[in-house]
Amino acid sequence: MNKYISFLVWVAVVSATATGCRVGKNFSRPPVALPEQYRSATLPGDSNNIGLLPVKSFFRDPVLQALIDSAVTKNFDLQVALKNVTAAGQTLKAARLGALPELNLQVQANRNWPSKNSLNGSLSEQFMGTRYMDDYNANLGLSWEVIAWGKISRMKEASLASYLQTAEATKAVCTALVSDVANAYYNLLMLDTQHDIATRNLVLNDSTLTIMQFQFASGQINNLAIEQTQAQRQVAAALLPKIEQEIAIQENALQILAGALPGTIVRHERLQQVHFDMPLAAGVPASLLTQRPDVNAAEMAVKAANARAGIAEANMYPALNITASAGLNAFKASNWFNIPGSLFETVGGSITQPIFQRRKLKTDWETAKIEWEKSVLEFKKSVLTAVGEVSDALVKIDKLQAQQAMTQVRVEKLQSATRNASLLFQSGMANYLEVITAQSNVLQSELDLATLQRDQLSAVIALYRSLGGGWH
Repeated sequence: MNKYISFLVWVAVVSATATGCRVGKNFSRPPVALPEQYRSATLPGDSNNIGLLPVKSFFRDPVLQALIDSAVTKNFDLQVALKNVTAAGQTLKAARLGALPELNLQVQANRNWPSKNSLNGSLSEQFMGTRYMDDYNANLGLSWEVIAWGKISRMKEASLASYLQTAEATKAVCTALVSDVANAYYNLLMLDTQHDIATRNLVLNDSTLTIMQFQFASGQINNLAIEQTQAQRQVAAALLPKIEQEIAIQENALQILAGALPGTIVRHERLQQVHFDMPLAAGVPASLLTQRPDVNAAEMAVKAANARAGIAEANMYPALNITASAGLNAFKASNWFNIPGSLFETVGGSITQPIFQRRKLKTDWETAKIEWEKSVLEFKKSVLTAVGEVSDALVKIDKLQAQQAMTQVRVEKLQSATRNASLLFQSGMANYLEVITAQSNVLQSELDLATLQRDQLSAVIALYRSLGGGWH
């Protein structure tokens, strides 16, 4: 018993010493140069920003909230991403048990017929009276690779980082999905508005055409005015089936995003009613390092690559292996369970130092360091891209507001011009060309205004998503 205790103490001392000597670099976030404030930022830079708001606090339309909930629950791309997280979690569980030994149960029976002229054959016939030799074995075998230089801890670190990377990547899928659903919904509201505009202009064209038909009947205008007015009416009329087609296609696409079959989406809010009451604050660029899921995923990729480089380096150092087995062994089946006569036990230890493996281990280490360098570059690129996306969204919001204001004034002027042209035409002070030109201009301007309102909402969504989109 004392010899086993001494052996276990020796193993524990060697293991503790080897484990305490970790090779490789400990992880630290790669330094990145960040500006103090975003380009085009109009609000003072501080830690508060709309990316910190939960999704339901940012999007308050109940219909949109229901669509987002359905997408987060049922969208197939997101479900695949969640399966990746589950798979990474299983790998992490296995890595956490890496320091434990392996234990295997083995039961086997062999019968061997050696040559009569062999030593085993002659002894078998002489002492056992048979040509064959039996061997019955049942044992528990223990194999323990006491991996030195912190290799096991590096394996755990790599598995944990990979798991977190997958989890952050799933959050990035969520932010993109929420953004896609919101953009599709607001595009649907824009199409509703454009359908209303086309319908209203068609009614206006019908009214104008009726007036011109009366004037034609009284000889005040010629047939050319009627034909051009009818042609102008067809422009507004042709918009309706085109917009209805786009509405149906957009509804189908939005339902599929939400994980549902294509179908109609009942909505109550109008495009003009959509407003974001909170200040559209972007905060400071440094917040992206914690709020952006894709940036966090890139950082975890660097951490995993750093740990794998440590593993590759540790593989070039000596490894301590412990083996042990105990069980029953007999050359006759009748004696197999004759205890203690059939009991056996073995224990052993070895230290292996790689010397020459055709440069494989060093190549693996150099390759792992290159992969780490690549992951650092990808991380820095993700940060730069994130800052650029926030800056782009801010400038779009600013410039689209200016465009919308100017287009709103143009629409109001053209609406007034259309009313005046109609009145002047009825009193004979304007010709039909001025009427149909004014109606054509106001139709296009109203359609442009609806598009700009949608674009401005998309820019706000882009800002929210680029700041983490409530999934930090």
